[in-house]
Amino acid sequence: MRVLLVGSGGREHALAWSLRRSPSVDSLLVAPGNPGTAREAENVAVGAEDIPALLALARERSVDLTIVGPEAPLALGIVDAFQEAGRTIAGPNRAAAEIESSKVFSKGFMQRHAIPTAEYGAFTDYDEAVAFARSLPLPPAVKVDGLAAGKGVVVSQTYAEAEAALRHMLLEGQFGVAGRSVVVEERLEGQEVSLLAFTDGERVAPLVSAQDHKAVFDGDQGPNTGGMGAYAPADVLTPELRQQAIECVLLPAVRGLAAEGRPYRGVLYAGLILTPRGIKTLEFNCRFGDPEAQVVLPLLEADLAEVLLACAEGRLDPTSVNWRPGACVCVAMASGGYPGRYQTGLPIDGVEEAERLGCQVFHAGTRLQGSRLLTAGGRVLGVTATGPDLETAIRDAYRGVQAISFQGAHYRTDVGAKGLAFAGRA
Repeated sequence: MRVLLVGSGGREHALAWSLRRSPSVDSLLVAPGNPGTAREAENVAVGAEDIPALLALARERSVDLTIVGPEAPLALGIVDAFQEAGRTIAGPNRAAAEIESSKVFSKGFMQRHAIPTAEYGAFTDYDEAVAFARSLPLPPAVKVDGLAAGKGVVVSQTYAEAEAALRHMLLEGQFGVAGRSVVVEERLEGQEVSLLAFTDGERVAPLVSAQDHKAVFDGDQGPNTGGMGAYAPADVLTPELRQQAIECVLLPAVRGLAAEGRPYRGVLYAGLILTPRGIKTLEFNCRFGDPEAQVVLPLLEADLAEVLLACAEGRLDPTSVNWRPGACVCVAMASGGYPGRYQTGLPIDGVEEAERLGCQVFHAGTRLQGSRLLTAGGRVLGVTATGPDLETAIRDAYRGVQAISFQGAHYRTDVGAKGLAFAGRA
């Protein structure tokens, strides 16, 4: 099978790494890719949002299956364009991808299909949004409607903080078009868990659960980021809760989208929170999570390319999706200042040493200058380790982190700590 993978981040490096190990993959192209994907595949200098050029590439190289990593091309309709041209592509079409690209749509959808979620209001007017926020018993979560690379959410600790977030979004245009509408919702308390599923529009095959670390600092302090690390499986989602999430969240979402004329094929991500009132759905994403992909894919025993092809062709067999025992941990190493302003072009040392220690280092924001590896983004590397248990995987991932250095590098030191606490090993 000839495969084209679209994207250039840490998620895409993890996907390329997994696809390269698929027995059915004969050749793998990544557009545009990064220095990490170049070690697994052939990088092609075509942008992830240049849909006409990607379609031309798929034709020229006789690609059998295209896999889309990031959300932006899905929201732009890459699946629609490929399907109209008769090419096989794994991912939801533009209408189905709206479950991520519009939080206003997503919240309304959840309400229509009785998917448990927080109480909310959707607004374009600042004063109305502030009045609703003030009416809630706790300072609310404030979210921009559109795509914001994981940074368009503020979980307010005070009403003043909520008002400031609304001012930045609605009056000052901090997020541009994405922030012209906002969702204000009740703040929920509890542990967050990510549960993804492969789906062919009818059947679902859930992946192992994962727990992301969105806040920039230890103890979930500081502003939200695209994700500072993750671990899998997240045992806080017990077998009983996992089954409840499948029956009350994943299946109703897939069936609801089909009923609304938005058939969903690909990977559906449910961001869940375990509250004293039961499971609530924080969000849906229309693709693999980042960094969840970096901890889930190393545990996948099935052939990723075959599973995604079955999703695209409407013939998924959930019993064929099996998993390895053990645990996986990914620690994101970020540029100084991230998620705010940061410097790029800084030399990176120690990646080879981390790999000699047994880690898989996924490139997220790097570039090559000659043979020299440099920083090129906010999240630079995802240092990943698998082990027979969570404790071992954490230990080995941090050994890898300590082997790597670049100016200003920072990372959370508590990735996986919640999992150890749940297991009574903290």
